[in-house]
Amino acid sequence: MIRQRTLKSITRAVGVGVHSGQRVELTLRPAPADAGITFHRTDLPVTVDIPVTPFAVSDTRMASTISAGGDPGAPKVQTIEHLMSACAGLGLDNLHVDITAEEVPILDGSAASFVFLLQSAGIELQTAPKRFLRVLKPVEVREGEGATLKWARLEPFHGYKLAFEIEFNHPAVDATGRKVEFDFSSGQYKRDIARARTFGFTKDVEMMRARGLGLGGNMDNVIVVDDYRVLNSEGLRYDDEFVKHKILDAIGDLHIAGKPLLASYVAYKSGHALNNKLLRKLLADASAYEVVTFEREDQAPRGFAALAPAW
Repeated sequence: MIRQRTLKSITRAVGVGVHSGQRVELTLRPAPADAGITFHRTDLPVTVDIPVTPFAVSDTRMASTISAGGDPGAPKVQTIEHLMSACAGLGLDNLHVDITAEEVPILDGSAASFVFLLQSAGIELQTAPKRFLRVLKPVEVREGEGATLKWARLEPFHGYKLAFEIEFNHPAVDATGRKVEFDFSSGQYKRDIARARTFGFTKDVEMMRARGLGLGGNMDNVIVVDDYRVLNSEGLRYDDEFVKHKILDAIGDLHIAGKPLLASYVAYKSGHALNNKLLRKLLADASAYEVVTFEREDQAPRGFAALAPAW
């Protein structure tokens, strides 16, 4: 049987929110089978629980933000996508996340620090069967046309793979790979995707900070790009780090579904908003998906039964 996964022990991290600039403490704890992933705002007079679902997403500007009941005015947690991506990469189904501010710490700007934290706590196999969302027919969302066109699509596939293409018309970005494909059956999420950092353009900094965003960003946690080049002295971690970070984000956004997908995801210039619309459209059509389990490992897609190797 392919079984659900949680943590063996508790692990903690301290950092700052990339947008809020606030100091934040994060505690990751085991959760029982079928509990899913839930954030707990422990800094409030009464702890507020925010279960991760596509309908809890209340803001998608620059990050994926969830709030209690999906109400934009309710207590929230911002920038959950990198932690969610790490959970997807390690196949974690159930997790309690205690947080002392309204934004997940950015750490090094990628998912690698979260992968390390989660693996340091150990992965526990649970007795309940892992439940997958199997896509049964194509589902697509599109926005804009011509130069503003962007889209994302889910198609039936016995496994989980993603393909992404970016288009920034920027010399530093165009000089790197603009298309990437990643198949979870490779078992190489940590090596090939997790280390890709978020990126930002100097021309956008003033606008973002005027809106109260990017206050915790610096060259330790963001790839900074001016009009021509990458400014970080160490350069890029991958030749195609920009598009790989978009795949990393998409993996995190799609893990908000609450169950791992069995699907092929293909996207062009998509982002947090479009990814959430795609999940909502999928779940709104009962004929577009089914929930499945695998009693035998050989029935599951290749690589899904194996635990990710330790660092």
